[in-house]
Amino acid sequence: MPSSTSSIVLSALSFSWPDGRPAVTDVSGSFLPGRTGLVGDNGAGKSTLLRLIAGELTPSSGTVSTTGEVGYLRQSVTWRADTTVAGLLGIQEVVDAIRAVESGDVSAERFETIGDDWDIESRADEQLRAIGFSSADLDRRVHTLSGGEVMLIAISGLRVRRFPITLLDEPTNNLDRPTRSMLAELLQTWPGTLVVVSHDLELLDRMDRTAELYDGRLTVFGGPYSEWRAALDAQQASAVQLAASAERAVKAERRQRAEAESRLAKRARNAATANANKKGSKILMNGLASRAEASAGKLRTGLDDRLDAAKAAREEAASRVRPDQRISLQLPDPDVPAGRRIAELVGTDRTFTVQGPERVAIVGANGVGKTTLLESLIGGDEVEPGRAGGRLHTSRVGYLAQSLGGVDEDAGALENVRQIAPDVPDALIRNRLGRLLIKGDDVHRPVSSLSGGERFRVLLSRLLLADPPAQLLVLDEPTNNLDITSVDQLVDALGEYQGAVIVVSHDDRFLDRLGLTRRLELGPDGTLTELAPPA
Repeated sequence: MPSSTSSIVLSALSFSWPDGRPAVTDVSGSFLPGRTGLVGDNGAGKSTLLRLIAGELTPSSGTVSTTGEVGYLRQSVTWRADTTVAGLLGIQEVVDAIRAVESGDVSAERFETIGDDWDIESRADEQLRAIGFSSADLDRRVHTLSGGEVMLIAISGLRVRRFPITLLDEPTNNLDRPTRSMLAELLQTWPGTLVVVSHDLELLDRMDRTAELYDGRLTVFGGPYSEWRAALDAQQASAVQLAASAERAVKAERRQRAEAESRLAKRARNAATANANKKGSKILMNGLASRAEASAGKLRTGLDDRLDAAKAAREEAASRVRPDQRISLQLPDPDVPAGRRIAELVGTDRTFTVQGPERVAIVGANGVGKTTLLESLIGGDEVEPGRAGGRLHTSRVGYLAQSLGGVDEDAGALENVRQIAPDVPDALIRNRLGRLLIKGDDVHRPVSSLSGGERFRVLLSRLLLADPPAQLLVLDEPTNNLDITSVDQLVDALGEYQGAVIVVSHDDRFLDRLGLTRRLELGPDGTLTELAPPA
C-alpha cells in the first residue's frame, strides 16, 4: 500500500508568463505515492504545473516541495534522427563511460559519470524487453523507430534511471492501439510516485487516484477517473438542487418583504386617517405614531437581514454549480438521403461505398497510411494501384485535420464562420455560435488569443455551420490534444449532425459513442477489412 507521506507538496503556488498572463494561481495540494491521473480543461494549467514540479519553471510565488529527484517527459518530445536508444533512455553518457572503462580508460571522470550505475545495461535490458526490445538495441538510431516506439522507450528510460517521482504529460497522444495497450501495462507496475496528465479515459481508469485542476484549485479523489466522474456528477446534481432551493428561498423572502411593506403602508394610512379625524389626544397620537415607526423599522430590519442571508446562501450554492459545458445544436439538414452515394474508400483488395448518413471509422496501426487515405479522398487524387485511397461523390465536405488547422488565426469566430457562410445573417450565426458556447464579445476575439477548448469550438463552428451544410465530415484523429470536455462537446455536436461521417481514431471510447455504421481496418499492405461490431 502507498505511504501516507506526500511525495509532492504545493503551497500557494502561482506562475505567470513574461507577458503577465497567469498560468497557475495560488494552487495548494499534494500528491501521494502511487499513480495519479491529473485532469482538467485545456488552459487549466496542467502542463505548466508539471513543469513547475519538475523545476523547469520557477514559481512567481509559493513553493514546490518534493521528496526526491523528479523524472519528467513533456507532451511534445523531439529527437535528432541519429539519437540512439541509449540516448532515448537517458543513459548514453553512463553507457559510454562503462564501455570506455572496459576498453582501458580508468580516468576519474569516467568513474564519476558511472557512479553506482554499473548495472545500467542489465536494468535497461529488463525494461526494454517489456516493450519488445533489448540491450542489443542500445545503439539503434531513432530514425529506425516508430513514433510509438520512441515514446515507449523514452518512458522506460525514466524507470531505468529509478526516479522516485515521475511526471508524464499526455503520453498516449498519437499512439496506436497496440502501443497504448503496452504503455498501460508498463504503467500498471510503476514504482514510486507517478503523475500522468491525460485525456485517455482507459489510461485514467488504471490510476489509483484522480486529481483535478479546476478554477485554480487542486482536488484529489481516491479512485480512478470513472469513479471520480460519477462522484462529481452526483455532487453537481446535488449542487443544482441546492441552488434551485436557495433561489426559491430568496423569492419567498422577497415576497414576505413585499407583503410586510403592504401591511405597514396600510397601517400608516389608517393612522394618518385617525390623526386627521382627531380621534385621540395629540400626545397620544404622536406616541402611537412613534411606536409604530419603531416597530416598522424593526420589522424591516429583520426582513432585510433574512433576505440578505437568503441571497448569501444563494450565492454560495450557485458557486458550487459548474457552468454548463454541453453543446445543443439545431443544424440545417444537409440533404443526405439513405441511398445517396457520398464517397468510396478504396483498398488494395476491395472498395467500400459510403451511402447516406453512414458513419465509418478507419482504424489501424500507426504508419499504415490512414492520413494518406484521407488526404487522397479530400484532395481528389487518383487512387494509385497498390495503395489505398478514396473518391468523393459530393463537393460539400468538411475536413478536420490532425493539426486542427484551417482557421483564420487573426479573425474571431463570427468572421471565421462568415467566410464559409457568407449569406447567413450575423444574428443567426451568433445564435448558433452561442449554442457552441461562444457568446457575447467572445465571437470577435482573435482565434490566436483563445484557449485550446475555445479554439476547438471555433473549428467545430467552421465544420458544422457552413452554408450550404457539409454532406460529409472527414475527421483525422480529432481527439488528439483535446481535453475530456472538448471530446464530450465533439460527441454532442456530431450527435446533431445528419450527414455522413468518416473518422480516423485510435480512441475506442470516442468511437463507441458515435453510433458507427461500420469499422474498417487499414492494413500495412493497403487492404481494408470490415471489423465485427464491438461486443
